Amino acid sequence: MRGIGCRSIGRRVVLGLPLGLWPALVRPAAAGQEASGPGGPVPAVRSGWRGVNLVRTPQAPLGGEACGRSLARLKALGADSLALVYFFWQERPDSAAVGLGSDYTLEELRAGIRQARALGFRVLLKPHVWVPGTWAGAIAPTREADWQSWFAGYGAGLEILAALAAGEGAEAFALGTELRGTSARPEWTDLIRRVRARFSGTLTYVAHWDGEVERVPFWPLLDVAAVSLYPPLGQTADELPVAVGRWADRLVDWRRAVGRPLWVGELGLRSALGAQVRPWESAEEREAAPDPTGQAAVLAAWLAALGQRGFGDVLVWRWFSDPALGGAADTDFTVQGKPAEAVLRCAFGGGCDPHGAVR
Repeated sequence: MRGIGCRSIGRRVVLGLPLGLWPALVRPAAAGQEASGPGGPVPAVRSGWRGVNLVRTPQAPLGGEACGRSLARLKALGADSLALVYFFWQERPDSAAVGLGSDYTLEELRAGIRQARALGFRVLLKPHVWVPGTWAGAIAPTREADWQSWFAGYGAGLEILAALAAGEGAEAFALGTELRGTSARPEWTDLIRRVRARFSGTLTYVAHWDGEVERVPFWPLLDVAAVSLYPPLGQTADELPVAVGRWADRLVDWRRAVGRPLWVGELGLRSALGAQVRPWESAEEREAAPDPTGQAAVLAAWLAALGQRGFGDVLVWRWFSDPALGGAADTDFTVQGKPAEAVLRCAFGGGCDPHGAVR
């Protein structure tokens, strides 16, 4: 995908407001609102998952000292939850073969869950499928037999991860992330049953922001619905609040339609000029100058709009296990060492000073 260049959001204000008003902007007004569904009362789910998606880096293995420092810094922001990402691997979108990745071991994953829980974090184990050159939403085997093979491989990996998550006391487990080409398939019903047999905690699936939430047929089998959130937000600061408000209202409609609590399983954008135009775009897809204040402005707008509509379960994309990554010159999604940390501290209850700075 190619990026579209545009001028950045204002550098000294957030949506036209002084930085000192960040606390009022981003603190949720009503966290963890639950819904009633056509099938009856919704299962009680602990609300207020305030945290990040943690991505492991080779320099800071999960369970190690460096990762511990990174998590301690996150904890100081007031975060209480982690989505711990573990990758599957698939060679091509049309491939029938998919399996657990090898970037790090299951034993390291186990150590990471233990470390996070020892620090007081709730853990959502959240699988992603890595497809080189594209993304999980492009997965689409062409033959019926290939679909059966794909679900056999993916299901076997999910059962392993679900059993590990249960054994280590993870509070929640995701069936997948943005697998929009697969979610209408009938195989999900049996796969959910098999995962349920291994994991008794909160079960979810993270749908793609393009409206997949409305197309997923298996929400009644899960405890909560979840969505990634990277819609285009316009090219100027004036367009930002209107776009964010429109999409936040759409989430309210989705929550009502699915009859389940709706979590924001991913929310973020790069700290790069023009990132709000295509928030899903990675640093590898488009070179751009740093714009850390623009990233902070967008996150502040999102967290304010979500909080006002009762969405208290939000996991920001992303935070690295390596505490040395990030910083003002970085243009990745991470909020580490950037003004966005101040936004999260205000939103997560870690505290703000009168000028919105990290304390």
